[in-house]
Amino acid sequence: MPKKGRLEEIFSKALYADDPKLYSVYYRDCDSLLEVSLSEFVNVSENFELIPPNRVMKITKAGKVLYSKKNPQI
Repeated sequence: MPKKGRLEEIFSKALYADDPKLYSVYYRDCDSLLEVSLSEFVNVSENFELIPPNRVMKITKAGKVLYSKKNPQI
């Protein structure tokens, strides 16, 4: 069984063991960076079908960065 990646671990913990509304997800949408709560991101992305995880640039919880893709634009 393959090991989960860091991003998958954060999503799993937030969705099933914590309050997803406490998490902010920053993702690329064309040429802009959008910020939404994790629960809203799951709805908008239709459970990662419309917005794949590779477009997630950063995840924060209470101002603390939990995940950040190395990208000079952020």
